[in-house]
Amino acid sequence: MMSSGSLLQRLARWRPWVLRGEPKQAVKVLVTGAAGQIGYAIVAMIARGLMLGPDQPVILHMLDLPRAADALIGVRMELIDAALPLLRGVVATSDNAEAFKGVNVAILIGGWPRREGMKRKDLIAKNVPIYKSQASALQQHAAPNCKVLVVANPANTNALVLKEFATAIPAKNITCLTRLDHNRALGQVAEKLNVPVGDVKNAIIWGNHSSTQFPDASHATARTELGERPVKELVADEKWLTEEFVSTVQQRGAAVIKARKQSSSLSAASAACDHMRDWILGTPKGTWVSMGVCSDGSYGIPEGTFFSFPVTCEKGEWSIVQGLQIDDFARSKMEASASELKEEKSVAINVL
Repeated sequence: MMSSGSLLQRLARWRPWVLRGEPKQAVKVLVTGAAGQIGYAIVAMIARGLMLGPDQPVILHMLDLPRAADALIGVRMELIDAALPLLRGVVATSDNAEAFKGVNVAILIGGWPRREGMKRKDLIAKNVPIYKSQASALQQHAAPNCKVLVVANPANTNALVLKEFATAIPAKNITCLTRLDHNRALGQVAEKLNVPVGDVKNAIIWGNHSSTQFPDASHATARTELGERPVKELVADEKWLTEEFVSTVQQRGAAVIKARKQSSSLSAASAACDHMRDWILGTPKGTWVSMGVCSDGSYGIPEGTFFSFPVTCEKGEWSIVQGLQIDDFARSKMEASASELKEEKSVAINVL
C-alpha cells in the first residue's frame, strides 16, 4: 500500500502549492449515476481523498435521473453526516447544466444497463444518445481542461461518442475504464504466486472493455526475495497464462454477478479512483497501468480508436508505453478486439 507521504509528493508534482502550504482550491468532481451502486461507493472514496490525494479539497457534483432524486438526496445527506474534512460542497441534481457546470473531473457512470437478452448492439443503441447528450453538457458547461473517465458500458464506444461531440474537450482528456480489468489481472497473478498484490506490476489489458479484451501477463513482474522477476518465469505454466488467466479476467464480471446477484460495484469504484489518481498524480517510476485512451496508431491500432493500452502518467498527462514485444498470440487477440471496436463504431454511426 502506498504511504500518505508518497501520495502527497505525487500530488505536489501536479499541484506544487501543496508543499508550500498555500490554500488549495477545491476541485469540482462530477459523478453521474451517483445514486447507483458504483456511484454510492465512489463518492465517499473521492471525498476521503482516495482519488485526488489526501490533501485535496473537493466539491462533489452528483447527477442522476429524476426518478432517483430521493435516493440522491439520501446520498447527499450521508456525505454530510460523514463529516469528511476534504468535502467542501455537494451538488445533487438531475439537471445536466447544473451538474456539469465548471467541473474539473467527470466520472461518467450513468448509462443504460445491459439487461438479460440484450445484444451488445442493442446496448450501444441505447447508450449512444445518452452520451451524445452528455457530450453536449461537457461541451457547454465543463471546465475546458476537464478530465473525463467513462465507466458505463460500452465504455470504449461511449468515449468515442464524447470525443466526436465534445470537441471543446481535448481527445487526450477523454478516457474509459479498463483499470478494473487491470486490477483483476494483478489479483489473479498474485493469487497464483501467493504474493501480495502490491508486489505484482505491469500486467496489461489490451483492447475493448468486453469479452474480447486481452489480459496480458507476458510483461508483468513480481517482487521476490531475489528481486523483481518475470511473472512468466515464476508461474512457469504457459497454458495457465494463455488460457485460464485470460478467461478468468475476461469473465470475472459475470462471475461476480453470478455470486452476489449484482454487478461489481466496490471494485469498479476503487478502480475508477485508481485510474484518476494515477492519471493526475502520476504512475510510480517503472510501473505502467492500463487505460482506455484514444489511439495514436501505436501497436498498429487504428488512430482514433478508444483502446486499452499500457500507459505511464506524469504531470496529468498519459503516454502509451512503446517498444513492447508483441508475439503472434497477443497480436491475434489485439486485432480481434480492434475488429470488435470497429463494428461497435459502425453501429454507433448508424444510430447517430
